[in-house]
Amino acid sequence: MDKKMNLYVAGRGQPLILLHSLLSDRESFDRIMPALTAHYRVIVPDLPGFGGSPASVEGFDETADRIANLIEGFAANEEAALLGNGFGAFVALQTAIRHPTLVSRLVLIGCGTRFSDEGREAFRKMATVASAAGLAAVAETAMNRLFAAEFQESHPDLMQDRRQAFLRTNVGVFCEACDILASLDLSAGVSAVRCPTLVIVGDEDQATPSEMANDLVGRLSDARLSILKGCAHVPPLQAPDEVIALLDQFLAAPVSAQPQTISLER
Repeated sequence: MDKKMNLYVAGRGQPLILLHSLLSDRESFDRIMPALTAHYRVIVPDLPGFGGSPASVEGFDETADRIANLIEGFAANEEAALLGNGFGAFVALQTAIRHPTLVSRLVLIGCGTRFSDEGREAFRKMATVASAAGLAAVAETAMNRLFAAEFQESHPDLMQDRRQAFLRTNVGVFCEACDILASLDLSAGVSAVRCPTLVIVGDEDQATPSEMANDLVGRLSDARLSILKGCAHVPPLQAPDEVIALLDQFLAAPVSAQPQTISLER
C-alpha cells in the first residue's frame, strides 16, 4: 500500500500541520498561509484520496496513522501543532487519540465527537445522490454547508473557485468519507487526548453546529472554545484574520488547565 502524501511545505519555526475539509482542498488555507509561514513551518498535505495523495484502503484509522507518520517525519525532535477543519478536524482528533504523544497542540475547526441523527442522515443522503448522479448533483448542498448565504452572495469569485475545487474531488473518496462521518463516534476516545486543544466554530456553521463544539470541549481535559460571530464552516477562508489571531494566541500561550470560551465579533 502506497502511504505517500502530496504536501505543501513553507516557512520556518514550530511545525504546524493543516488538514483540509471533506468539501474542499488544501487551498482552503490560502488566506491564512502567508501569515502562518512567517512564524511556523507549515505542512499542508492533500488528505488520502484527495489531490495527489493515494487513498487509504484500511479506513479512517489508517488515515490518522498516515498523519502520525507525517508528523514523525517532519517533527521528530520538535513539538508539532496539528490543525484540522471539518473532516480534517476529525482526522486530527483521531490522530491525537491514537498517537497522543505526537501532538503538542491541537486546533479543531468545525468538529465534534459525533454527529446528530440529522447530521448523519445528511451525509448518507449526499453520498447516495453523489454516487448515483455525480458531485455536481450535490455541489449546491455542499457549498451551503460550507458558507452562509450572505458570504456566498458577496464573494462570487471565491465561491466559483471553491465549487470547482469540490467538483475535482474523487466521487468514490467523497462517498466513503460521508459514510465514515455518518457512523463516526469518537466520544469514548477523546479522554486519551492530553494536549491543550483549541476548538473553533462559527455561530452560523450548519455542518458542525456549536452544540457539537460545546460537547467536544466538555469531554477534553484541557480545551478552550472560540466562537466566531457571523462565520460558517470554513473560518480560514471566511475569517482569516480572526483565525490567525486565535492561532498566534493559542500556540504561544502557556499550558492552562482552565477551559475558556472566546467569542469574536466580525
